[in-house]
Amino acid sequence: MWSQIVEEWPRFATYYNFIFIAKAAGTTVALSALGCVLGSIIGLVLAVTRITTSRWLLPVRVVAIGFTEVFRRVPFLVTLMLCFFAFQSTGYDIPLFVMAAVSVTVIAGAFLSEIIRGGLKSVHQNQWEAAAAMNFSLLETIRFVVLPQAWRLVLPPAFGYFVMFIKDTALASQIGVIELTYVGKVLNNKGFSAALSFGAILVVYFLISYPLARLGALLEVRLASSRHRRP
Repeated sequence: MWSQIVEEWPRFATYYNFIFIAKAAGTTVALSALGCVLGSIIGLVLAVTRITTSRWLLPVRVVAIGFTEVFRRVPFLVTLMLCFFAFQSTGYDIPLFVMAAVSVTVIAGAFLSEIIRGGLKSVHQNQWEAAAAMNFSLLETIRFVVLPQAWRLVLPPAFGYFVMFIKDTALASQIGVIELTYVGKVLNNKGFSAALSFGAILVVYFLISYPLARLGALLEVRLASSRHRRP
C-alpha cells in the first residue's frame, strides 16, 4: 500500500488537486459553522419554549417537543433526503448547498436544544424563584440569571457535539454537495488509490476537528475549575 501511495503522490500533489480539496474543506467548514451557529439559536429558542409553563403557550410547547423528538430520532441522511425532495418539489432552482445547510441546521437545532435545556434546568430552582420574586419576566430571568450560570454547563457538551457534527456533514455528499467526502470519491474515481484519496481527506478532517476539540477540552477544564472553586 505504501509503495503505491509513494508512486501516486507526484501525480496527486498537484496545484489543482490541492485547490479542489481546499474548496471542499471550505464548504465543509461553512456547513458546520452554519449548522452550529444557527442550530444554537434554534436550540435556545426550543429550549426556552419547552420550559415555559403558561397554558397559552401549550401549542407552541407541543410543536417544540415534537420538532426536537422527531429530528433527534430520524437519521441525518433521511432528513437530508426529505429536505432535498421538498426543495425539489417547489420547482425553484435552489442550490444544493442551501438544501444541505437547512438539513444540518434542523438536525443541530434539535440536538442542541436538549443540551441547552439540560443546562437551563441544572440551575437550582431557588434562582428561578428569586428572579420571580423580583418580578423578572421569563426572558429576563433566563438572560440575567439563568444563562450566566448555565452556559458553563452547556459549552463542554456543545463543543463535543460540534466536533461530531463536522463529521456528519459528510453525508451532504449524497445529494451532490462538493465537500470533503465528495472530493475523496472524485479523486478515487480519477484513478488514485482509496488509501491516498481518503487518507488525504482524513488528514483534512483532522486538521479541522482537532483545534475545535482542543478548544472544547480547554473550556471544559477552565469552566470545571470555576464551578468547583471555593469563594
